[in-house]
Amino acid sequence: MFSREENELLTRVGPSTAMGNLMRRYWLPALLSEEILMPDCPPVRVRLLGEDLVGFRDSNGKVGLLDEHCSHRGTSLFYGRNEECGLRCIYHGWKYDVEGNVLDTPAEPADSDFKRKLRHTAYPCREVAGIVFTYMGPQEKMPLFPAYEWVSLPDDRMHVVKSYLQCNYLQGIEGDFDSSHTTFLHCNNLADLARLNRDGAPTLEAEESDYGMRAISIRQLGPDKSYVRISPFIMPAFSIVPGPATAKFEENDSRAFRFWIPIDDTSTWFYILTMRDMPFSAEERASARSWVDAGYRRIRNAGNNYLQDREHQKSRSYSGIKAVIPAEQDGCATESMGPIYDRTQEHLGYSDKTIIALRKVLLRAARSVQEGREPPHIVTDPKLNDFSRLRAVKGVLPANGSWRELPDLEQGVV
Repeated sequence: MFSREENELLTRVGPSTAMGNLMRRYWLPALLSEEILMPDCPPVRVRLLGEDLVGFRDSNGKVGLLDEHCSHRGTSLFYGRNEECGLRCIYHGWKYDVEGNVLDTPAEPADSDFKRKLRHTAYPCREVAGIVFTYMGPQEKMPLFPAYEWVSLPDDRMHVVKSYLQCNYLQGIEGDFDSSHTTFLHCNNLADLARLNRDGAPTLEAEESDYGMRAISIRQLGPDKSYVRISPFIMPAFSIVPGPATAKFEENDSRAFRFWIPIDDTSTWFYILTMRDMPFSAEERASARSWVDAGYRRIRNAGNNYLQDREHQKSRSYSGIKAVIPAEQDGCATESMGPIYDRTQEHLGYSDKTIIALRKVLLRAARSVQEGREPPHIVTDPKLNDFSRLRAVKGVLPANGSWRELPDLEQGVV
């Protein structure tokens, strides 16, 4: 049974919490590049790990992420003037650059060196794949930016969207490693379920790795074959899902790198970076965003009961939620648990094997940081910074075959 102390440890992410300190040791998505598209455009509010920040792009195109409240007397810099390579507070004109240096204090005497004694809270940023990443941990421990596949992928072969979740990040990412739910929640044709074309009780395995964990799901395909999917969990809260249920990856098959980023203890930004080996059309990109509004809120949400169609639920789909992508159905399942689910009330079974393994990885990592030790997947050696082949894997094997025999695994993927 998951204890109350363990639940608190994994779900609280603010400053000075164990999980918050762990999260701050990694490069995390803070916002999308499109939110601050042009130099000197209006700044945007960013709430991340319980901290209120403001993001802006300066006159030279550099991105800054600052504490929202002016170091002078706390006025919000969201209302500031973005001009001449700095963000200027509208109250007394204090001006900050992207590194948090105080450039100007115009209300002070002309000969004052007051500004040289100050430094505003600022977090380093890096733009990759249409996402602004930031590092919020100790500067002396800042890791290299991990060289995942998408770091060097052409722009036309990937697209990114984010969406808001009204629940703790852990409820979201646990769904990525809950293989059995896909048979039910994501069944959009009840006839398939009735014919048992999809195995609702897969064999599950989990194996820890230097980047986190890999989750293995094995479903029977008749008497002589099995279908295997292997999904990596990447520290601190990232995942890769294999995409459509096909025997192997084809050129037009997509794969998704997913980021579950805590806004605070009770809300989450969920980023989906979708990739494939051929370009996406404009129509495909538009469709991929059709389930969120201009503010990245989901069209189907708790306020409208996820637009659930009860007649459709009776006649066609298991959930009755006509989703553009499965994540919309996942949102109903995870948000309806409440802001932070009390895991002491769970009754876990075999189908939760990989969830239990995921929690163990996170608990061990959080406690490592508490005890002054390094958590997993902190990249410091440039010679070891190549994760371009870190991907999900899927394939068909003989019924008695081992998942370790998948060709992609032999080539070093996952």
